[in-house]
Amino acid sequence: MDPLILVIDLGTTACKVGLVTPEGHVVAYVSEADATPIHFGSGGKAEQDPSDWWAVITRNVRRIFAETGIPKDRVAGIGVSTHWSGTVAVDKEGRALGAAIIWMDSRGAPYVEQVTGGFPKVEGYGLRKLITWLRLTGGMPTRGGKDSLAHILYLKHREPARYRAAYKLLEPKDYINLKLTGRFASDYATITLYWLTDNRNITRIDYHPLLLKWTGVDGDKLPKLFPTTHVLGPLTPEAAAELDVPAGLPVTMGAPDVHAPAMGSGAVNDYEPHVYVGTSSWFSCHVPFKKTDVFHNMASLPASIPGRYFVVNEQETAGVSLTFLRNTIFYGDDELGACPAPEDAYRRFDRLAAQARPGSGGLIFTPWLYGERTPVEESTLRAGFYNLSLTTSRADIVRAVMEGVALNTRWLQGYVEKLAGRKLGPVNFIGGGARSDIWSQIFADVLKRPIHQVKDPQAAGLRGAAVLAGLSLNLTTLQDFAEHVEIVRTYQPRADAIPIYDELFEAFLDIYKRNSGLYKRLNNPH
Repeated sequence: MDPLILVIDLGTTACKVGLVTPEGHVVAYVSEADATPIHFGSGGKAEQDPSDWWAVITRNVRRIFAETGIPKDRVAGIGVSTHWSGTVAVDKEGRALGAAIIWMDSRGAPYVEQVTGGFPKVEGYGLRKLITWLRLTGGMPTRGGKDSLAHILYLKHREPARYRAAYKLLEPKDYINLKLTGRFASDYATITLYWLTDNRNITRIDYHPLLLKWTGVDGDKLPKLFPTTHVLGPLTPEAAAELDVPAGLPVTMGAPDVHAPAMGSGAVNDYEPHVYVGTSSWFSCHVPFKKTDVFHNMASLPASIPGRYFVVNEQETAGVSLTFLRNTIFYGDDELGACPAPEDAYRRFDRLAAQARPGSGGLIFTPWLYGERTPVEESTLRAGFYNLSLTTSRADIVRAVMEGVALNTRWLQGYVEKLAGRKLGPVNFIGGGARSDIWSQIFADVLKRPIHQVKDPQAAGLRGAAVLAGLSLNLTTLQDFAEHVEIVRTYQPRADAIPIYDELFEAFLDIYKRNSGLYKRLNNPH
C-alpha cells in the first residue's frame, strides 16, 4: 500500500498513463497508440490538436483505475511528461488558440536565420550572437527551425493575429499542467529550447533581456519559471472531475520526453550513457558541466536532476522507421488491396531480422525520413536504401532498417564522447525499441559497447516522471531510485560482427557526404 504517482506520459502519437512508486517501480500502466494524429503540410508544417491530447489523457486516466481496481486514495501526486520542443498559444483563460506546433515543424527556419545572423559568420551564425548565445544558454537556436523559438517566430511573422491574441506561449507539457492546475508556468529544463534564458547559474534560471531584444519575443507572453522539482499546485476540481480522481492532488512540474526517460533509464550518474529508441532517438549522458559543440548541434543543457546538465541530441526518426516500413512498404490499404498490419507486426519484424546475417548482405538504410538534427542539422536530408540487389530479401530490408538506426546512433556516440571528454562505458537501452532482443544485439555490435536492456524499457518515461515527482514531494531520493533499476539482460558486442559494422559505418558516413548536397537541392523549402 505504498503511495503512488499518477504519471501522464504523452508521446507524439501514443499516450501512456501509469501508477508508479516514487522509487520508479511501475505498478501498472495503460497505453493507447495512434491517438493524436499529426497534421503535415507544405513548408515543413507539423501540427497536432491539443484537444486530442486532453481527450486521450482523460480516457486513459479513467481506464487505468477501471482496469486495475487500484484505490485512488493511494495516489500521492501527479507527474507529467510530454514530447518536447512544441508550442501552444493560449489565451488568458487557458484555451488553446488553434493547433499546437510540434517538434517536427520547421516553418520557422527563415526567421531563426534572421535573428541569429550577422557578420562575420561562423556555421551560419553571426559571430557576436553565437558567442553571446553560447555563453548565456549553452547552445544556439537551431537553423533547421524545429525549436520552440522557431515556432514562436513563425507565429509572430506568419500568424500575427494568433501571436497577438496569445496570453502565453507554452510547451506541450506546460499546456497539460495548465489544464491540470490552471497555472501558466514552466521549469528550468523544459524552457531551454526557447533559447531565451541565462543558464549559467543552473539553480536560478531566468529570461535574458538581450536575447529577448534580439529575437523580438515579448517577454510577457512567456511563462513564469520554476525549478524542475517545483510543486506547481493542486489539481483543480474541474480537471479532477474530467479525470475522475480526487481534487487537490499535488501536481509536480514534470519533465519533457527527453529528460524524463534520461532519468528513467537509471543512468543517473555522470558519464553513464543511455540510448532511447522510440519515434525519435538519442544517445546521451549526464555531465557536471555546461559545454557546447556548435559544429554538431549538441550541448550539455539543464537536466531534470537538480543542479545537473545532460548532453542533448536527437535523431529525428528512429522507431518510426519501422512504422513506416510496416504501414507503407509491407502493409497498407490501397490499389494493391487491403492488407492491414497484424498486431504483432513488430515481433514478426524481429523474427525476420534474425534470419538475416549481420550487415544485411551489404544493404544500408539511412534513417533520415524527416531530416536530421544531430550530429548534422539538415532538415532536407532524406532516407534511403543503398546497395539493393536482386538477392536482397525482406529479412535483409528489415534488419537494414534496424542497423541504419544503430549506425546513426554510432555517429552520435562519437561526438557525445568528444563532448564528454572520455570514452563512455556500457549503455542502458530504453524506449519501445529496447523491447527487441535482436535490436539490442545489433546496438551492442554497432556501438561496440555492452548494452543493458532495462526492464520495462518502454516505461522509462513513466519511471522518470514518477521519480521526479517523488523528489519534488520528498518521497524518495535519487540514490534510492538508482538502486532499484532492474536490468533484464546484457548484450555483449560480438567479435565477428564488429568488422562488418566498421565497414558499413564508413560507407554510411560516405553516403551522407555524397548525398547531402543533392537532398538540399531536391528538398529546399525556400
